[in-house]
Amino acid sequence: MVLADHESKLLYDYYDPERMKDIDLIISCGDLSADYLSFFATLCRAPVLYVRGNHDKKYATKPPEGCICIEDDIFLFEGIRILGLGGSMRYIPQAPNQFTERQMQKRLKKLRYKLWRHKGFDILVSHAPAYQVNDLEDLPHRGFAVFRTLMERYEPKFFFHGHIHANYSRDFKRQDQFGKTTVINAYDFYVIEYPLSK
Repeated sequence: MVLADHESKLLYDYYDPERMKDIDLIISCGDLSADYLSFFATLCRAPVLYVRGNHDKKYATKPPEGCICIEDDIFLFEGIRILGLGGSMRYIPQAPNQFTERQMQKRLKKLRYKLWRHKGFDILVSHAPAYQVNDLEDLPHRGFAVFRTLMERYEPKFFFHGHIHANYSRDFKRQDQFGKTTVINAYDFYVIEYPLSK
């Protein structure tokens, strides 16, 4: 299950263990409260992974308890290689969890050894989308070109992101395809089977 940007009343206010019983892993793509993520870590048997969104500055003093931050790392889950690169395009100078394209490229360069050692990755997890792949034209919601490069080079099975809310555009896409990569917008929540069933 992937989550982002909006706390689901169905999952939170009307929590039902039966709804979560077949969920093996929960991944947050950012902009969710620490308490919300800790709730799932406490009540669900599935591990909760997360990257930070552009509104998650409180994580610096109060990170989600019982959850695993995968920022700038490749996390292994049952043999699945999950790469985490949170944050959004920088639109406020010096704001936390906001990056220029060049800064995001520098973050990725620091991961070269891990990418080589793990022979790539299977899932890319970010907050922002990729440039011109379901992003918007305004700077705050523009995607990163480096994410396109990652998908072209490593051909991961999935790219999970948030940041683009369902009410931002009539052209909202939950699922899309970029080359061999299935792109999922995690807004609210969405359940994925890995690998995709035929």
